[in-house]
Amino acid sequence: MATYDETVENKTTQEVTVPPKATRRVLSPSYKARILKEYDSCPQGQKGELLRREGLFSSQITEWRRVIDQQSAKALSRKRGPKTNPERARLRELERENERLRLELAKSRKVIEVQGKLSALLEELSQGSAEDLREPTPPLSKE
Repeated sequence: MATYDETVENKTTQEVTVPPKATRRVLSPSYKARILKEYDSCPQGQKGELLRREGLFSSQITEWRRVIDQQSAKALSRKRGPKTNPERARLRELERENERLRLELAKSRKVIEVQGKLSALLEELSQGSAEDLREPTPPLSKE
């Protein structure tokens, strides 16, 4: 039996080949759909044979199904009708703001009007009280 050192020496003298870097396969959607259809039509014992022949794993089949289910659910939940135009949404927002500002302006005008009337009333009252102070009223006589 060879010693450890002899084994190491023999291996270092042999040429070491490094395989090229593996590249990931890119599978087309049509290929995935065909394999899923074929996988579903296979009887239970032949599914593994299909996976081995195609160089696939059962986890890939599961993932493809999950993606298809998500896409179909997304497609079914999509709202029907015309798509909203961003300019139209901005227009609606500006119209709402315009209406809010109009109401605020109307309220401000009412406040200014009431303040003007209050000022006039207070001026009238102050002038009336000044006149009352200048002209003393005769005392009421007791009869």
